[in-house]
Amino acid sequence: MTDHVVTLDLDGITDKAGLMDRCARALQLPDWFGRNWDALADSLSDQGVWPGDAVQNGLLVVVRNWRPYAKARPEEWETAQQVFAQAADAAPGLTVALALGGSS
Repeated sequence: MTDHVVTLDLDGITDKAGLMDRCARALQLPDWFGRNWDALADSLSDQGVWPGDAVQNGLLVVVRNWRPYAKARPEEWETAQQVFAQAADAAPGLTVALALGGSS
């Protein structure tokens, strides 16, 4: 069993709106995605909106280039991490990993 891997690249993200747009694209979220913290948590933990074979194999979301956003918006980044953690706790098969290399 191999996880379905989605890369969430935050390169160039400077605010919450940008983060939500990037999440919507990377995770192929439905049009009804509300672009707020609760909607992100709900979408991440809802296997019904996961891509492809992720429900059967697990979903690994790799967050890249997050450090500039974290530095520019530390309170938002703290909330984002809480949302990722809560969703991973709520959804069996979901893993969110922060990539440590390649940040500019």
